[in-house]
Amino acid sequence: MIIGYARVSSKEQNLSRQVQELKKFGCDKIYQEKQSGKNFKDRSIYNEMRSILRFNDVLVVHDLSRFGRNKEEIMNEWEYLTKEKEVDIVVLNMRVLDTRQYKNVKGIGELISNIVLELLSWLVDEERERIRQAQREGIEIAKKQGKYKGRPLKYHANATGQDKIIYDDIINRLKSGQSVMDIHLKTEVSRNTIYRIKKDESS
Repeated sequence: MIIGYARVSSKEQNLSRQVQELKKFGCDKIYQEKQSGKNFKDRSIYNEMRSILRFNDVLVVHDLSRFGRNKEEIMNEWEYLTKEKEVDIVVLNMRVLDTRQYKNVKGIGELISNIVLELLSWLVDEERERIRQAQREGIEIAKKQGKYKGRPLKYHANATGQDKIIYDDIINRLKSGQSVMDIHLKTEVSRNTIYRIKKDESS
């Protein structure tokens, strides 16, 4: 089976371009997710997809960052999928990373994949660090100019719409004695946010 996985980091971003690429490739099934890559445990759709992968399946993604946010995560996930799950991987924006094409040349495929994967994983790491550095510098400039107010709160007592519904649900769960971890798993809201709501409610 050829399985596609498409992900963007936030609900505001659009998955259509990735999905179109995966359909064009010929994927039998496509998993779609709007979720940060920060933690695999929080990526329920990815984990569902991961659990059904079987020997000789082909997993297709747009780029390496679908596997993690840094070099270590990407390398570990690649190793798990190709060695333990024994599935093939195709990375659409870097076709040299198509493990199917090296099956008949013993050792060469793994060598090429390892070299390219090592390089591209490093580039993903470097790009993310560059973005973080630019963000830090931008925040510092904004602070000096008195323009930085921090990220606006999403879930709070004066929120509206769906954000208010989720906030009220978290409050009710806290009052019923549910743990922060249980609430996090049920609502998919980060634990830090739930701790902040809990602290605000008790103050």
